Parts: sequence; structure tokens; C-alpha cells
Amino acid sequence: MKQRVLLGMSGGVDSSVAAVLLLEQGYEVIGGFMKNWSADPLQLPLERGEGSHPDPEECEWRRERRDAMRVAGQLGLKFYTFDFEEQYRAKVYEYMIDEYKAGRTPNPDVLCNKYMKFDLFLKEADKLGCDFIATGHYARRIDDEGGFAHLLTGIDENKDQTYFLCQLNQDQLQRSLFPIGDLQKSRVREIAREHKLPVAEKKDSQGICFVGQVDMQQFLEARIPPHEGNIVTTDGKILGTHRGFEFYTIGQRGGLGIGGGTPLYVVDRNPETNEVVVAIGADDPALFRSDLIATNISETVPGAIDRAVGEPIMARIRYRQPLAECVIETSPHPLLRKEGEIATEFVVHFTSPQRAVAPGQFIAFYRGEELIGSGVIDG
Repeated sequence: MKQRVLLGMSGGVDSSVAAVLLLEQGYEVIGGFMKNWSADPLQLPLERGEGSHPDPEECEWRRERRDAMRVAGQLGLKFYTFDFEEQYRAKVYEYMIDEYKAGRTPNPDVLCNKYMKFDLFLKEADKLGCDFIATGHYARRIDDEGGFAHLLTGIDENKDQTYFLCQLNQDQLQRSLFPIGDLQKSRVREIAREHKLPVAEKKDSQGICFVGQVDMQQFLEARIPPHEGNIVTTDGKILGTHRGFEFYTIGQRGGLGIGGGTPLYVVDRNPETNEVVVAIGADDPALFRSDLIATNISETVPGAIDRAVGEPIMARIRYRQPLAECVIETSPHPLLRKEGEIATEFVVHFTSPQRAVAPGQFIAFYRGEELIGSGVIDG
């Protein structure tokens, strides 16, 4: 009997080509679209009323599902729509808003993968009797002789998406397939054209996972009431005012409403004083850090992080950032941990200072091509 796969079809070219490849590899493929977001009527601008143009956030998911259904129909796949919106708002959206309110910089895409695509979607696969789930991520999975699945970077270095998968665990990886991980993006496009897929020339999606491309400041201002505060230098000099510390990110240049002179960069946001702290110039030491604390540690293979303690490995602190050498210096309270438990906190030291380290973001750890685990930057 053919092994059955539930493929996450987003309406884009990557997941569509993944369907083609899985069929060629002999799998029975079922298409699944995840509806995780639609417009919230309470957040729409007041001028929108009956007869007005629909909200773009509402249009986005309908347009993507339509494209996914067209591809599934062309390839002869069964197709299901799964409504995870309630869980998405609880697990991802509320987390994102709470993190911004706390002066941190969240990455909703990582949590979206952890809780939606590789948890709820996997449970739906079980209901349909599927052996695996598959996605259009640029990542690779290989299995060792002991039966462990290892997560490797995609062949296309410019498209590698393992960072977004950094919170996956071994159970999730063993049930997951990444059909396009061995391909360059250009080849994915060629395959789509060869099979005359209707999404062959469709642009890649951008923005927040399942929400789409939005102006982040406008998105947040519709959900967090603006509250004016001071923009100050690292030595406390007031330079101007802002509309709310939540609307700025660490390392941000511009958008502060302060013109002229040397460029200013955001280096901190203080919820207690409602201040946005800025550094003057791109070389200001306040923009750089050599150490950080990582919490909420996750491992792709059991013991992978503990085995890396004290050894030079590589890490990245945001998507698309070049890998940087680091050492996990401490495994806190080893005597208080039960056998098999993962440490909840590590201190990470970088060989070279890193620019714009943002609490709330994820740090992903690599040994060679393999992503071995991750943590949340805490300070």
C-alpha cells in the first residue's frame, strides 16, 4: 500500500511543487489548507461599512485557498480545509501582542509552525490515516541508523527556512517530509512551469504567518492603543516623542520622526517608563552584544544541545542573519535536572559581538548543516 501524506497547501508555488514531487515519489497525497486568520470586525477602520471594499486580511486567506484548490484539482488530490483560527489567535496572535506589550520582539512564524503546522495539522493527518505530513519548506530531513530524524538546511542557501522550524522536536520531525529541500528555488519554478501549475509565476508570500503582508506598525496600532512617550539616548537625553514603545524594534533605523544629523538606531524599549532608547550612529557599542541568555530550550534530537555545551557551534538570532560562531557556556543547575530533561536556560557567548540582539526572538543553534535546537532570547 502507498504511504499516505497530508500536504499543507498554502496556495503558493513551493507547496504546489511539493505535491508534484510527492506524487512522483509514489505517495498518496491529500491536500490540506489551514485557515488560521480572517479579518476581525472589531479591528477594521471605522470608515469601512456596508458596501465598502472587503478587508485585505479577509481576502488573503480566501485567495490563497482558491489557488491551493486549483492546484489540488489539477493534480487530482482530495482537498480539505482545516479551521484553526481559534487556536491560532490563542497560541500565536495573543502571544505576539503580549510580547510586544512587554517590550520584546516575537517571531510568530516559529510558533505558527510549532503549534499549527506541526501539531494541529499533524493531528488532522492522524484522523485521515496519514503516515506523514509534508510542507513546502526549504529544509531537509535525513535519518540516522538509530532511527533519529535530523533537520538540515535547505540546499538553496538564500531560501533556507530551518530557522522557522527551530522549535520542532523529534516526534514532529519523524512524521514530516520536506520535498523541495533538495532544490534551488529556480528549479522549483521550472517544475511548476513544466507541469503548467496555475501558481507557477505567483510571487512568494511575505509578512506574518497566515496573516499576510501588512504594515506592522499599522497592524499593531489597530490592536494596541498609542501612548506617547520619550525617545532618549543611551545617556538619558530626550530627543523627541513616540506613539508607543511597542511599535519599534531593536536595531530599527528611521521611523522615529527625528530628522537630520547622525542616524539613530533603537537599542531598547522600556515598558516601565514608556521610553524608546536609541544609539547614535551604526557603530555605537550599545547596538552590539557578545553574550545572551537563552530560555525555553528545544532540541530537534534528544541531548543535542547538552552535547554541544562548551564546543564551538554556529547560531543565528534572526531569519536570514548569517550564521555566527558561539559557545554555549553553561548548562545551569545540572544537578537539579532529572535524567533526560532539557536545561531551561543557557548562557551563550559569541566569538564576535552581534548587532541588534532582540529579547523575544529565537536563537537557532547549528552544528554544520544540522539545526540541533533553539531557545528564546531572554536578555
